[in-house]
Amino acid sequence: MPTPLRDTESAPILRDKAHGAASEFAPESLLREARRQRGLTLNRVPALCMLDPDGDIVRHLRATGRARPDPDWACYHSELLRFACGEREVGIVACAVGAPYAVLVAEQMFASGCELLISITSSGQITPLRPPPYFILIEAALRDEGTSYHYLPPADFARASTVLIAAVAPALTDVGEPVERGATWTTDAPYRETHHAIEAARARGILAVEMEAAALYAFAEARGKAVLCFAHVTNQMGQAGDFEKGEANGAKAALRLVAAVAETRFAEQSNAT
Repeated sequence: MPTPLRDTESAPILRDKAHGAASEFAPESLLREARRQRGLTLNRVPALCMLDPDGDIVRHLRATGRARPDPDWACYHSELLRFACGEREVGIVACAVGAPYAVLVAEQMFASGCELLISITSSGQITPLRPPPYFILIEAALRDEGTSYHYLPPADFARASTVLIAAVAPALTDVGEPVERGATWTTDAPYRETHHAIEAARARGILAVEMEAAALYAFAEARGKAVLCFAHVTNQMGQAGDFEKGEANGAKAALRLVAAVAETRFAEQSNAT
């Protein structure tokens, strides 16, 4: 007979994990089967890729004729576009909202040749550093979501690579909007951001709330990948006159940010070789 269903003292998401073990279902397997079913060519994505959870960057690139679909992107769940950023080609996926979907796409990007992934997501202001909009280079993210616990053992925060942060931060002074640095709160449930939870986050020095960074940083640490997350603080959670992202819905400033990171990161790699 089946074991009767019963509650236990710890949440299921914290049980039965083997963080050092290999996964039974790998992104390479999904991509292989998608290529087989669709008759796609095995082709690498650009070394620099982006996640655009809001979709505003992709909409701007499409409207200005700068982006083209990648015909060999094998993901079942998304469309990858390619565009030129300076002299570098970039791959971008729109509307990868929330921790599970963001990491699903990130896994497949790195399995397809990505070397650096940048995520730029809208976020709500927790600690008022200045009037929105502005960016935050996320150094750590509070793990109030589910995906990160499948990649790393329990801890309060998932953290960015300090080496990567130190390498790119000096280049972010002239992107058209201020770039702050600090911690954010990653939530799975934006419509359950209660006054109590917001005050608790503010008391911990958290600057903003978003939906992807903790999971992406946990994935990056567990897999040994280069991921950099930015919060674009555009709102105070709908209190008044919110969600104004700036010129082209924030796309132009975001693309200047990406160009600055790319120039620094890949120039650094070239010098190292």
